[in-house]
Amino acid sequence: MGEIAGPLAAHAAATHLSRHGEGPGRLLGGSPAVAPSRVLVIGGGAVGTQAALLALGMQAEVTILDMSATRIRQLDALFGGRARVLMSNAATLDAELRQADVVIGAVLVPGRAAPKVVTREQLAILKPHALLIDVAIDQGGAFETSRPTTYESPIIVVDGVRHYCVANMPGDVPHTSTLALTNATAIYIRQIADLGVEQALATNPALARGVNTRAGHIVYPAMADAFPDIVGTPQTVSA
Repeated sequence: MGEIAGPLAAHAAATHLSRHGEGPGRLLGGSPAVAPSRVLVIGGGAVGTQAALLALGMQAEVTILDMSATRIRQLDALFGGRARVLMSNAATLDAELRQADVVIGAVLVPGRAAPKVVTREQLAILKPHALLIDVAIDQGGAFETSRPTTYESPIIVVDGVRHYCVANMPGDVPHTSTLALTNATAIYIRQIADLGVEQALATNPALARGVNTRAGHIVYPAMADAFPDIVGTPQTVSA
């Protein structure tokens, strides 16, 4: 779903920079003799990579921040200089936030709440027309000031800064999302159908690692850590 949410984030950026989208009236890719918009993507995983690819396709100026040296090298090779790929640290983040027209929060930690990569205090250094797009909102949000919104009312304004925090973004393209999810999960569904749940889990470690709850227990440690106050949750056990 991240591979779908990423391009949708770039679409949202283009829409909500326009005057029709109640933005400043900027074209994401600019035009001859007019500078393109600057898009800052925080997080270089599946979501961030796909968001950057589409933003580049629309001729935006794109910078990607990531904390993994290995991933940065991979992204450098993938983009071939078309996007700036930088190590994420406090100084670099502040410098890039000051220049960004769009900030896409694409920091996702599987099974855990998203880290807060932009604080409320940092909103003050953004451009007056800047747009924050929080793709991590389903995991609690990558921006301290985010809260879930809907497609009917996608924008909230905090300290004068617009936030786009639509939950379940792939739900807007259900045909594409359903086919993509089916492609990814069909192999596991067939294994469960052919072998039964217990044997499928016993013979496929990848499937076993994907189990979140089983027999009344939370068996995925990261989920148990994320929801420590769920009443009646038994002690975490191994899948």
